[in-house]
Amino acid sequence: MPAFPTRSRVLLVVLGCVLFAGVVPAASAAAAWTVLWSDEFDGPAGALPAAANWIFDTGHSYPGGASGWGNGELETYTKDPANVSLDGTGALKITATEDKSAKWASGRIETQRSDFQPAPGGSLRVEARLQLPDGGGSGYWPAFWTLGAPFRGNYTNWPQAGEIDVMENINSQKIVHGTLHCGKTESGGPCREDTGLTGQTTLATGGFHTYAVEWGPTRLQWFVDGVPYWTVTESTVGSSTWKSTFGHGYFVLLNLAIGGDWPGKPTKTTVAGRSLLVDYVRVSRSG
Repeated sequence: MPAFPTRSRVLLVVLGCVLFAGVVPAASAAAAWTVLWSDEFDGPAGALPAAANWIFDTGHSYPGGASGWGNGELETYTKDPANVSLDGTGALKITATEDKSAKWASGRIETQRSDFQPAPGGSLRVEARLQLPDGGGSGYWPAFWTLGAPFRGNYTNWPQAGEIDVMENINSQKIVHGTLHCGKTESGGPCREDTGLTGQTTLATGGFHTYAVEWGPTRLQWFVDGVPYWTVTESTVGSSTWKSTFGHGYFVLLNLAIGGDWPGKPTKTTVAGRSLLVDYVRVSRSG
């Protein structure tokens, strides 16, 4: 497996919940959060997201990296507004398109900033309000996630640099997943790679939902609409791994992949032209 963020999974995550979740505290709605950075995606329809905030990932890999973004993805990422643009009503629209040759294109962006981390002794909240692609079917793989700053420009130190998947979804299922990747090995290790430490929850309804992860001094906790569903603690991975994984900043990514090791390939029933809608992305601190 390449030294890239595979974000591949197995679906036997219920076992992971039993082993790692423990007691999940109530949502921290009452915490005093201060917004550190945000993008509300206001602007005219067809405009690209602000270059001051975002880097466009294009093509089939990082420069010199493994093809398919290390995940076996099929799409080509572009800067074409047909794949990444504002919708004119306050949302970012990432759309997967297919041409007459059955070649897919889509969008992937990452924040210019790579220094998102809690203040000493405090917490960091990474949050987005998203609407998942509706009815695209097999092969769709939207994601809202983060990578550790040491990965940027290196592209060989995964999973050691750290990866927090705030939300992933495959094949238009009603299930969303939250995951931590860490450690020095791409197979096994404290985060049980390449699957990672993974929890899941089921969406009761379609439409927009708010997805968040809170990173505290000794705990990561995942939320959907303010309700916690998955927790990983320092004791889960060990103090040395926790410190190496979280002793630096992170950057945020949004993308809509097609195909890959986890969802598999599109089928004849897969529908092109479905979009991941992003109402906002916010990074906040508490403490």
